[in-house]
Amino acid sequence: MTHAATHAQDGHAHSDHDHSHHGHGHGHGYGHHHSHAPASFNRAFAIGIGLNIAYVIGEAAFGVMANSLALLSDAGHNLGDVLALGLAWMASLMARKAPSARYTYGLRGSSILAALSNAVILLVVTGGIAWAAILRLLNPEPSAGITVMVVAAVGVAVNGVTAWMFASGRKGDVNVRAAFMHMASDALVAAGVVAAGAVIWFTHWMWLDPAVSLVIGAIIVLGTWSLLRESLDLALAAVPAGVDRAAVGAYLAGLPGVAEVHDLHIWGMSTTETALTAHLVRPGAAVDDTLIHEVCLELKTRFNVHHSTLQVEAGALDHPCHLADEAVV
Repeated sequence: MTHAATHAQDGHAHSDHDHSHHGHGHGHGYGHHHSHAPASFNRAFAIGIGLNIAYVIGEAAFGVMANSLALLSDAGHNLGDVLALGLAWMASLMARKAPSARYTYGLRGSSILAALSNAVILLVVTGGIAWAAILRLLNPEPSAGITVMVVAAVGVAVNGVTAWMFASGRKGDVNVRAAFMHMASDALVAAGVVAAGAVIWFTHWMWLDPAVSLVIGAIIVLGTWSLLRESLDLALAAVPAGVDRAAVGAYLAGLPGVAEVHDLHIWGMSTTETALTAHLVRPGAAVDDTLIHEVCLELKTRFNVHHSTLQVEAGALDHPCHLADEAVV
């Protein structure tokens, strides 16, 4: 058979090898376009972590001085978010590591693990806050007053600025979106504390503080659920949300000379890069490097698939592909 490999990268193509051995024809096409988060997110992670560490220290200190369990609890919550930011940053850096003999895709998958971990951490922390709010509803305690409001207002600013720095990347990278969700939820929690503190200051409704915490927790869960589902899907090699598998299959099936498409797999190599493999049955057709190259570029530009591998088969009846059955992986 003829085995031809064509690589497409940044619009340039070259044929690596063309050698013969027995069997059927394969054509591999690779379209690489590394869409990592822009370098400016390194600055966002550094500034965000620095601001939040300073805020956690200050919040804990004022919590001790004001004898405020709410501030101390929120300081612990924010410390967890600092760790989450660090995890997301580490994953974004690891995703850029070059492939090795053992990790042939590099460490791109670490960004998926970080996004999944951050979603789980956010839900667990929110559950802890909800439990504390229920206990506080059953046993109302006096608010720490103006000090709580002022410190919480600073938290709105710190977390709001940090979330803003990640806002531009939240749609294109689940890992960056996880960092954004952490900071935005913290800003929301702090704003709720400020509002509740103001009302409590004038009305002395001690039940309002835990009630507001429960409402905020519900909002965070609703916002985080989609993040958890998307990152879990990526971890299980599901088709990424932005890729239409049916449309990809229809495009491949409509290529010149293609009688059948099978063993089509589309998955996320990272939170920003998508890979694809497929078998194209072209009876009687020779391997066409130019066609494979053009198909890989089209998959990249139209479907946002960055790394494509296409195997071309002659469709011989005496040697059918054992992967033709959709139930076989």
